[in-house]
Amino acid sequence: MSMADEEWNGDAVRGWLERRIAASQTDQVRAERAGRDYEDDYDKAAAEEWVCRQAWRHPSTGDQAEFGKYLKSVLDRDEYSRTGVYSERRFEREVKTCLRKLMKMAKANEGFANTSHFQKG
Repeated sequence: MSMADEEWNGDAVRGWLERRIAASQTDQVRAERAGRDYEDDYDKAAAEEWVCRQAWRHPSTGDQAEFGKYLKSVLDRDEYSRTGVYSERRFEREVKTCLRKLMKMAKANEGFANTSHFQKG
């Protein structure tokens, strides 16, 4: 039985977000140690951490519809900023990509059971 067949579980969503924060932090360290050729990997991981941390902090994770509205409001912003990224443009593009993925997951109520480090697209 997939989560889509079940009721929305805010605790599972928060758990998934926490695991993605930890995984993205690990990916940032790995990319930073690898050097200049991995700056785009760093920015991608930083974007995922930023999105997941924003979502994790927001109280709407307990309600599927409210969580979707919150993610949409974040996607509608004009700018996203975080210090320490290599390319603001790439960071913003990755933030939007991550937000769209999370919105799709929230709408379908699927994917939050996958807590492995590496996630599909």
